[in-house]
Amino acid sequence: MSLYEASIRVKHECPYREISERHPDLTIREWPLSDCQVLEITSEATPTDELLEDISQIGTILHETEDDDGYHVVTQSCLCSLDASIIDRFENHNCLYQSPTIYRQGWEHYTVVAFDDADIRELLGDLRADRDIELLSKTSISDTQIPHSMLAPASHLFENITDRQLAALQLALERGYYKQPRKTSLRELADQTAVARSTYEEHLRKAENKLLTNAGQFLRLVTATSTADPLGVGGQQRREQTAD
Repeated sequence: MSLYEASIRVKHECPYREISERHPDLTIREWPLSDCQVLEITSEATPTDELLEDISQIGTILHETEDDDGYHVVTQSCLCSLDASIIDRFENHNCLYQSPTIYRQGWEHYTVVAFDDADIRELLGDLRADRDIELLSKTSISDTQIPHSMLAPASHLFENITDRQLAALQLALERGYYKQPRKTSLRELADQTAVARSTYEEHLRKAENKLLTNAGQFLRLVTATSTADPLGVGGQQRREQTAD
């Protein structure tokens, strides 16, 4: 079965696009989640006061660095007040959106996959009705070439994980709890919070459990076509069946 991957760029009224137009050396990558957007903003040049002001209006800054490689910032924002997302229009034409959206020099860049070339043509016609667009590329791909990342959006991995559980997981990750050997203990992690050790551990274990459970369906997709059995699970199962 053949599929079609299209890369397009769009120009219409959008705050991120407008920022990229005002700062041509800037690159903005956007990952939409269920109720917000995470943005990675990079620039090889030293940020100007105007750029810093624009970024401060976007949302909450999660990470910010400036070194010899340039300026790098990650933000989180909610755009609930904006019009219906262009991603909804992709879905209306049976086109699958692949994140991230890239904003550069006043254009928004999108990549979509469709099961029918006609769906892409109809999508382009729809978008041309109210905005400037350019088709950058359209290629035919086989279903075996579909990236697993398209089937496993980040928002799905964090479904049903509470803010406290996410915070517990992030703290453990940043403090080296998952490194080998471990750089910290549960007691030391809990001491950096306002909750008891037992409460912190409960939040962390629930976050781990939910994250692995959510990732399970995508893990099966990744391993579905592999014939390798590095742990010898198949052999053990055959021995058990023989014994029965």
